[in-house]
Amino acid sequence: MTPEQIRLVQSTFQMVVPIKEQAAELFYNRLFELDPNLQPLFKGDMKEQGKKLMATLGVAVSSLTNLEKIIPTVQDLGARHYDYGVKEADYDTVGNALLWTLEQGLGEAFTPAVKEAWTQTYMTLAGVMIEAAKEAPMHNEIKALMIQALDKMARNEL
Repeated sequence: MTPEQIRLVQSTFQMVVPIKEQAAELFYNRLFELDPNLQPLFKGDMKEQGKKLMATLGVAVSSLTNLEKIIPTVQDLGARHYDYGVKEADYDTVGNALLWTLEQGLGEAFTPAVKEAWTQTYMTLAGVMIEAAKEAPMHNEIKALMIQALDKMARNEL
């Protein structure tokens, strides 16, 4: 991502902040319209889910000038999304819903340059999440083996 793309994402996100509740609602409505099979992945209160989405986006957007700082958090998010049942193909649907939502919320400010900047941002973050999700099964297996070993140690079986 270029410095100009980062500036565009950060400045346009500030335009979304005042309408963040409506933007979150638009996003999830569009997401479920694009793929109704994703709706069962969301079990909680959708208003709360929307708040979490906008808070997460806010942190990511504000950290674009120092992505290394949030990479571990983004990786953890990707691993958790794997555990929730999110598939790699779902990231395309989410990206499409996000860009559509931004277009609705920003109106004329959603220029081709802004679209490209947001696309690059999403692809960067989603790529990190997808890679972490690919590693999640191995990490889950290692965690399970460690728990088994600790349990055996606690029972003096090792």
